[in-house]
Amino acid sequence: MAQKLLMIAAGGTGGHMFPAQALAEAMLKRGWRVKLSTDARGARYTGGFPHSTEITQVQSATFARGGVLAKALVGPKIAAGVLAAAWSMQRDRPDAVVGFGGYPSIPALGAATLLGLPRMIHEQNGVLGRVNRLFATRVAQVACGVWPTELPEGAQGVPVGNPVRAAVLARAGAGYIAPGDYPMSILVIGGSQGARILSDVVPGAIAALPPAMLRNIRVSHQARAEDGARVAGFYAEQGIDADVRPFFNDVPARMSEAQLVICRAGASTIADLTVIGRPSILIPYAAAAGDHQTANARGLVEAGAAILIPEKRLDVSSLSEQITAVLSNPAAAQQMSAAALGAGMPDATEHLVALVEELAEKEHP
Repeated sequence: MAQKLLMIAAGGTGGHMFPAQALAEAMLKRGWRVKLSTDARGARYTGGFPHSTEITQVQSATFARGGVLAKALVGPKIAAGVLAAAWSMQRDRPDAVVGFGGYPSIPALGAATLLGLPRMIHEQNGVLGRVNRLFATRVAQVACGVWPTELPEGAQGVPVGNPVRAAVLARAGAGYIAPGDYPMSILVIGGSQGARILSDVVPGAIAALPPAMLRNIRVSHQARAEDGARVAGFYAEQGIDADVRPFFNDVPARMSEAQLVICRAGASTIADLTVIGRPSILIPYAAAAGDHQTANARGLVEAGAAILIPEKRLDVSSLSEQITAVLSNPAAAQQMSAAALGAGMPDATEHLVALVEELAEKEHP
């Protein structure tokens, strides 16, 4: 019996690539071949994918960046990418195509639509991204990471949760050490690109903590490359033990060791927080399309697992106050950790795998 082939199409941010990686890991274990279609930006995240994943870089473009000339070339670039993907799929026909959003997913999904191949999309956020909105009524179903998700009329949504990588699942429900008069860790992550506002505000907020608390604090802070030196310099000047890097390859380990996580409210980050189970202070990215990060955060906040600070209200004083509130109340922090776990869907990958296999079975009963 021929080995089945899954084509995964995903864009160039961790929010798209991490759940795509989780699906790839699971399908390879089930004996499928897996191809990943992405662009140069997405290729930066392929280091964590299993080595047997066949990775193809495709040509795509977005109207969201560049000048007049760049925008004029978007249409031809996308068309060329779709045609190249269709030619490839004719020679090596996928049994199912799954898109995870981002403009680099357009060629594979467009080609699958042209060829009438079994296809679906996974939306990580509570509000559909532009590309997923474009394809929502052109696929068999939309697997939703957050429920409810706003869907266009005619789209069929299925709640599955957001798949997390094997490295996160390995830390699922890791025992939480409540804050106290001993070394405590704060993890600061700002999405795949880092977040300048967190680099501007968080170091000062930590430095303003009560001295008796501050002496126990160590920080892992993800900062953009251009912000790293000043952030690291500030922590050093304040005598704060801090590891500042543009990207952490071991976020699951650092998250499991943290007493508190300060972060954006991207879908993958929320999923990691709920599977590992950690208290958090969420600062949704204000410019996110449809304010989807606030929508992502809502469930954790309502469950009592997180504190939400809108970006426009974020300052050193208010953030320091909230950090102090969590780290000075061990019982409340423990309760936040348990609430985060209660909001998680650690079996999201299994749900998505079942949908993919069902989709392929309909095509090849």
